[in-house]
Amino acid sequence: TCILPFLSHLGDPRRSSLLSPRADASPFPAPVPNSCIPGWFKRLLHKPKPRSVESSLNTSHSSSSSPSSSSAESSSTSLTRSTRSSPVLVSDITASGSARWAKSYDVCICHSEVDLEVVEELVSYLEGQPESFRCFLQLRDAAPGSAVVTELCDAVQNSHCWVMLITPGFLQDPWCKYQMHQALAEAPMANGRTIPVLKDVDRKDYPKELRNLYYIYMKENSFRQIRDTVVRCESLVLVG
Repeated sequence: TCILPFLSHLGDPRRSSLLSPRADASPFPAPVPNSCIPGWFKRLLHKPKPRSVESSLNTSHSSSSSPSSSSAESSSTSLTRSTRSSPVLVSDITASGSARWAKSYDVCICHSEVDLEVVEELVSYLEGQPESFRCFLQLRDAAPGSAVVTELCDAVQNSHCWVMLITPGFLQDPWCKYQMHQALAEAPMANGRTIPVLKDVDRKDYPKELRNLYYIYMKENSFRQIRDTVVRCESLVLVG
């Protein structure tokens, strides 16, 4: 009914005046009165969304956001776990059922006879620690009358780790090199069991067989550093 009066003017000669824009007319079309909108079109505009569509949209939104939050949570958890370290307690090392007691010695000191003085100081320091490390000192612990080769091999096999005091005397002593090769053969992948300690030796003279291993350079706090490395070796024994 609202459209017909307008169409009736199309045949009127004065339609040009009706169709031509007025000077004060707005450039935007006038809003259509609600009374002119058919009822079926109103119902179509105000028709509610189907529940299935809303639920599917909500589901897709939650599923898309869920992985990111869960991955963030899992990454945060993994980061927390990786940064949390469990220290090795003295009681764990000294426990009667510990794997430490599977071998006769904790540390085998490989050294030259000319370095006996500093080696005795190191052994005294390690054996005086709360862990009471058991050290093999060749001149003290080797069985009288046994062959040197047998004693050196037994010391390597019956120790959890080996401290190699690399000095000019060590590099010149064939027995030191022999014991070093025995230790490397006992643990080819090292696994923290071989502990090189440099004293009065240039880096260029560092044995080629050990160049895949980090070493400790002997200085004031070296005994403490050696002790911490031995503790780390013992912790690997407990885990493995």
